[in-house]
Amino acid sequence: MKRVLIFSLTYHPFIGGAEVAVKEITDRIKSEDISFDMITLRFDSTLSRVEKIGNVMVHRIGFSTRNPSIEELRTFPLHLNKLYFQFFSVFKALNLHRKHFYDGIWAIMAHSTGVPAGIFKTLHPEVEYLLTLQEGDPIDHIKKTMRPLYPLFVRGFTKANFVQAISYYLGKWAREMNFDGPIEVIPNAVDTKHFSKEYSESELNELKQKLGKKENDVFLITTSRLVKKNAIDDVIKSLKHLPDTIHFLVLGTGTDMTKLKKLTRDERVEERVRFLGQIDHSEIPKYLRISDVFIRPSLSEGMGNSFIEAMAAGLPVIATQEGGIADFLFDPDRNPDKKPTGRAVDTCDPKSIASAVKLYLDDTEKTQSIIKNARELAFVKYDWDLIAKNMKEKVFDKILV
Repeated sequence: MKRVLIFSLTYHPFIGGAEVAVKEITDRIKSEDISFDMITLRFDSTLSRVEKIGNVMVHRIGFSTRNPSIEELRTFPLHLNKLYFQFFSVFKALNLHRKHFYDGIWAIMAHSTGVPAGIFKTLHPEVEYLLTLQEGDPIDHIKKTMRPLYPLFVRGFTKANFVQAISYYLGKWAREMNFDGPIEVIPNAVDTKHFSKEYSESELNELKQKLGKKENDVFLITTSRLVKKNAIDDVIKSLKHLPDTIHFLVLGTGTDMTKLKKLTRDERVEERVRFLGQIDHSEIPKYLRISDVFIRPSLSEGMGNSFIEAMAAGLPVIATQEGGIADFLFDPDRNPDKKPTGRAVDTCDPKSIASAVKLYLDDTEKTQSIIKNARELAFVKYDWDLIAKNMKEKVFDKILV
């Protein structure tokens, strides 16, 4: 049996795409093949310092308070945790290594854990080091954020033995950061069964009534962090170029909530935008089912699980082709050599968004073809069993020899 130590800034119950990926992959790898430990931040003092979650023994460190809200994670002392992790996770890793003699370390996202992983690798060059790139923020923004630790940040790339990226865009970034070893592009997947779930007509009608959806209304929907890079503001601005029967459902929370609500008033579309906050993951497919178009015109994206989830749910998708989105969203006009799986728009272009919405609504035959292609792509390429198999055979089996 091989043993691997994971560096991850957050983990369950604080989850995003990267954390979901780690759990889905490790749950599908037999513990007799690879056993995983993890160092992550605690945040919540009610969480155990050491806890077994699936095939991962989780060791939590850092500042914590009782049941913190998302907003409190950005206030003292919890906002110090990211800096704390860059160095104190190394001490924790060294102590754990003395007990378990790890065969490999696995860093989840360079800007979060590349620094401590690079330091550990420097101290223990005999241990294999896998770096996974899952970043969704603009690369320039990441570099600016990491400027105080930049030499150590670069070392997080150059000391790696192997890089796994969730998109070709992020794989290219590894090369730009002077990584010269093997790179394997293995995307995240989605729970296609969950997002293709069928609901009774009465269940769907109940939700439509709750949200006030009338017979001729069209619902655009997004599931997003409310931050600048997800460009929710551009969708809001696009509404003035669309009929009043077109509404916008926003699922998610984030730092831009107040700014975006003000924008709906300034644009005089306040009655057409519904901010629904954080919706439980189990309920999201139902919201997708009663909607008509999924939209997120991202300014940057490492990959974007939400797009694949919408495709699995049978919704037509509107997005930019920034970053990793270009790996799976193919526009009938911009990518004539591929089966179309969505409508592509330019960044920061509300009129382009409005035009894409109209194309979906006006050309129903083309829309149905796009939905069919996208759904097939989601089921064939973005299945967790396939992704875990590829991680085991194409990555771990190569470095843990």
